[in-house]
Amino acid sequence: MIKVLYLLNHAGKAGTERYVQTLIEKLNNKRIKAYFAYNEEGLLVERLKSIGVETYRIPMKNPFDIRAVIELNKLCRKLGIQLIHTQFLRENYIAMLSRIINPKVRVVYTNHFILANNAVTRLTNRLLTPLESGIIAVCNRGKDMMVSNGISPKKIRVIFNGVDADYWGEDVESTLREELGIDRDSFVLLCASRFAHDKGHRFLINALHELKNMVGSRFKCVLSGDGPLLEESKKQVKDLELSKDVIFTGFRKDIKNLICGCDLYVNSSEHEALSFLIIEVLACGIPVIATDMGGNRDIINEETNCGILVKYNDPKGLAETIVKVMDDKELLRTWGKNAKKAVREKFNLDKVVQETYNLYEESLGK
Repeated sequence: MIKVLYLLNHAGKAGTERYVQTLIEKLNNKRIKAYFAYNEEGLLVERLKSIGVETYRIPMKNPFDIRAVIELNKLCRKLGIQLIHTQFLRENYIAMLSRIINPKVRVVYTNHFILANNAVTRLTNRLLTPLESGIIAVCNRGKDMMVSNGISPKKIRVIFNGVDADYWGEDVESTLREELGIDRDSFVLLCASRFAHDKGHRFLINALHELKNMVGSRFKCVLSGDGPLLEESKKQVKDLELSKDVIFTGFRKDIKNLICGCDLYVNSSEHEALSFLIIEVLACGIPVIATDMGGNRDIINEETNCGILVKYNDPKGLAETIVKVMDDKELLRTWGKNAKKAVREKFNLDKVVQETYNLYEESLGK
């Protein structure tokens, strides 16, 4: 059994935390013994403690925090850690530097973003990458960006994110319409992204304004989640006189209930790697309109035929696309059927877990 330490700076409730949690739930006490270390406490710490995972705090001020390197090395020796699995640049650099002290510990890194690095970071990547045992890109564009950021393509393996197709594919009787007072004739759109700049809510709300001018109040858009731009988004909705058409729910834990109650999911992100939420939506049999950003093209394409991609920050274009599919019941049924098929075949959690575990073994020379 491999002893794996999952290292994450912020243990919150976003997609990366979901990625870590699902790997641990699937592998812990079966093929690995999992431990978790973090800097900033959040919901993930509580969730992992509730399933019996030992958690530890290691302050990590920056990617070159020598004190953090020393503390990490001490913890790995104490627990007998064989492999550290990191998620972001800060903790990844710290883990790689710890190998200088304890080279027996291997480091696997999953890159969840598609962002260009500056010249200094590109140089550092070239210097430190030899200390990496394996690198996971969650989408093809992610791999391409890492190569341009100075990382050797020989180190990178593309392993798509995945979800539990059985859980998400099981039908539920949604209470969304009843709870929110939405009549049966309204076309329901859903977006459940965190209210942050990269999620594109301003763009989406502007598109809803265009949509209302085209179809009147034949639709309702449910915006679920919290975040720093929530109040700003509420003000924008009010200013555009969309208060009767847009419903804010705040952060919800019953995301499957919301998904199964909508007709179409809209992803408006400016930056995206491979969205867990999009895959979860598709696993429920709900089609998706998404921006042609990041790894969305790996999910929605001619092969999967489960939705459509649109240009980012083109409100009129997004509105026109929504109008095209609103009344096309046959298209929505086809997309919904293909959505479940795509998740089972390409974005299944069991497939992700097996490929990741294979990388663990390869990294340890097993």
